[in-house]
Amino acid sequence: MLQIDVVTLFPKMFDAITESGITGRARERRAYQFLPWNPRDFAANTHRTVDDRPYGGGPGMLMMVEPLAKAIRAARQRQVSAGVAKPRVIYLSPQGKLLTHQLVMSLAAESGLVLLAGRYEGVDERLIARDIDEEISIGDFVMSGGEIAAMALMDAVIRQLPGVLGDADSAQQDSFVSGLLDCPHYTRPEVYEGVAVPPVLMSGNHADINRWRLKQALGRTQQRRPDLFAERFEARGMSQDERTLLEEYRNEAQGAAK
Repeated sequence: MLQIDVVTLFPKMFDAITESGITGRARERRAYQFLPWNPRDFAANTHRTVDDRPYGGGPGMLMMVEPLAKAIRAARQRQVSAGVAKPRVIYLSPQGKLLTHQLVMSLAAESGLVLLAGRYEGVDERLIARDIDEEISIGDFVMSGGEIAAMALMDAVIRQLPGVLGDADSAQQDSFVSGLLDCPHYTRPEVYEGVAVPPVLMSGNHADINRWRLKQALGRTQQRRPDLFAERFEARGMSQDERTLLEEYRNEAQGAAK
């Protein structure tokens, strides 16, 4: 069972992910165990102070080393006691490496994760140097704190755990698993406000359906995420079938635009 501990000033925020939806049911079925740690509980004074002004001046406050270090070490020790040989300690930070599907799969293979959700202007650099294994970012933007980023990471990781998704194939068909964006999907009604479901999806011919889906994934990825498309084919190049499908996609898109 995956152990997840989060160091956060706002433990209640994590009720949204641990008590709802797929991730809530996964916790009930003991696919993972979750425990939050509030650094205020490890503060050195009666005011439970966890922040102070940065040396050198500047706006805002900085999270202090000692309360965070004690909280992280308590979380790490809990996981070791639960049988985790070496918990992976992650600081959610805009300076970290980007969270990708490959990184999610790496995290899902771990036995224990300790996540630090920072606040204010950040955390003392000495904590990062001594207690953090890696920094991870969910994008090139800044939020009020790391809680939402930690929840995004948790959601992505938990749905990859064995038995969490009702359909075992669902995770394998997600966007990014193949290095491409997902294809369009349709359900009832067959016609909505004059727009019909593509006939191929109604044909029952699974080979044609799979071909159409790959064509849409190729075209959408090149159109919407050219960076992802280039990365996908940089090493091995495109097969002739993929080139044919992409050309068909372009021709169909041009025809629809006329």
